[in-house]
Amino acid sequence: MMKKNFIYGLSVALVCFVGSSCSKFLDVEPEEVLVKEQMYRNIYDADAAVIGVYGKLLSLAEQHVLWNELRADLLTVTNRANPYLQEISTNDVGAISADNPYVNPRKFYEVILNCNDVLANFQIMREENKFTPEEYNQRYSDIMAVRTWVYLQLGIHFGRVPYVTDPLDDTDAVLDKGKYPLLEFEQLLAQLITDMEAIPYKLLYASTESLMYAVDGYDMERFYINKQALLGDLHLWNNDYQRAAEYYKLVMTSYDNLGNDNFRYDRYKIKWAEVSTNNDIAVGYLRYREQDVRTLINSKTQGWRSMFSRTQDVLWNTEWVWSLPFNSNFSPQNPFISLFAANGGDHLLKPSLESLDLWNSQTQRNGVPYDARRDLSVSMIGQEGVVSKYTDEFSDIGTMLPIDKFQRNGKWHLYRAAKLHLRFAEAANRDGHHKLAVGLLNNGVGRIYDDPNQSDKTDIQQTHLPFPYDFDARNGNNPHYRATWHRNDGLRGRAYVTFREINPTDSLTQVENYLIEEAALEMAFEGSRWEDLLRIAMRRNDPSFLADKIYEKLSKEGNPRADAVRSKLMSRENWYLPFNWEQ
Repeated sequence: MMKKNFIYGLSVALVCFVGSSCSKFLDVEPEEVLVKEQMYRNIYDADAAVIGVYGKLLSLAEQHVLWNELRADLLTVTNRANPYLQEISTNDVGAISADNPYVNPRKFYEVILNCNDVLANFQIMREENKFTPEEYNQRYSDIMAVRTWVYLQLGIHFGRVPYVTDPLDDTDAVLDKGKYPLLEFEQLLAQLITDMEAIPYKLLYASTESLMYAVDGYDMERFYINKQALLGDLHLWNNDYQRAAEYYKLVMTSYDNLGNDNFRYDRYKIKWAEVSTNNDIAVGYLRYREQDVRTLINSKTQGWRSMFSRTQDVLWNTEWVWSLPFNSNFSPQNPFISLFAANGGDHLLKPSLESLDLWNSQTQRNGVPYDARRDLSVSMIGQEGVVSKYTDEFSDIGTMLPIDKFQRNGKWHLYRAAKLHLRFAEAANRDGHHKLAVGLLNNGVGRIYDDPNQSDKTDIQQTHLPFPYDFDARNGNNPHYRATWHRNDGLRGRAYVTFREINPTDSLTQVENYLIEEAALEMAFEGSRWEDLLRIAMRRNDPSFLADKIYEKLSKEGNPRADAVRSKLMSRENWYLPFNWEQ
């Protein structure tokens, strides 16, 4: 009965705000409904509350992508987009309508208040001994991390926000400035770091925990936020580079002592291509036919593209750190089909000309003059592109017609190994380890620390640096070595594009520029672009780093406001969305 209640709680909680009636979502028998008086009695009620938070978090997916991608330079609107989406794409914050529903932060605070309620009740449960200390520590820390992530997003996009930790019944009470004064982004960031460093448990849930079941074919291990990756991001924003690198490295090596050698060599390591079978998530061609562009592995089950649509198999688990699923049978519904799909959706958004030009400026190692990630991220219908990262689970690759128009499943892609490596490299580069950063960017740690004239790899192919910069990629036969990082191929190595040449006289800035550009090539449309542009502009105190990229997007579209928007973005106050609450 307890297991039944837990599994049922998963399904109900995914569509319900914890503590609210679910009758408007599901037609179920009264005895099956979890009302507030029945919550927080035992561990299974607590688990349902945790899943309920994540169900509520899913409602933020649409705004998260619009804020982080449509505001930036890689995504734009089609001629079917409504005026509200056009306002976000133009990014003239002073011209955004007060009733623009995509800008309203209310949903974000609903998640925060949900977290506050759960955290308060978890503390009560702990005091009443309804938890073991281990059960409490893991669940409390998880919900605190979700709340922190939501606050970080609010700070990035609004600049000054109320910081509320009370479990409020009325969402509008957030606006009480007497109780909840606005915190500037730097103040908020300091508070979030304090919150997260104080949590009692920073790992994933233990495999023995009741929250680690597979539900409806979905393995819950990647369902929960990775707290160490979040801590890495917080410290990166705070320009504490070594601390950021330490947390990122813990994630990169989190499977090194679990399972077999393939866990250690492959998970979160950006491993090399399997050129003979193409059973990988790398950019590749049929073996011995690499000069024939028609043999590019463009598939849902093999190669780089497949990471966005393949099942949660061994390869999927080597890349994904955090991914939340949408299920056609439950609310909220997948918003990305409407935004991106050309058949079965409204196709409101498309890749910008700037994004296509960026891919077209690259060269593959077989001499082909564009980055193949262009064709693996975007499918063309006539002159317009469709972002396939969000539609491949819904549409057929060849025709782009819905596989089943009633099945609108999909995923919210939140964090993966490529982002982890790029941000670790960003921190390492700023901490003076340019060579290591370049190795992770180009073709792997082992190659950049190699001496091809030495067959004995005992003292090469490794960094000889202290944690977190200690990488051992030895791959030798005389004597035999197969060290943890020997399969690491670097971001551009895995992407099959030529490697960056670094000018040693200005390596810090040049490497950083290359890393941010690589993030665009690798992770376009996945919800990180505005964050990257803003973080670098703030760090360098250089508004033009952000303003110029938005200008390029608008200018190439022939937008007559391109110059005016660039001028406005040269002032930091115009980087942030208006905090419009009422609709």
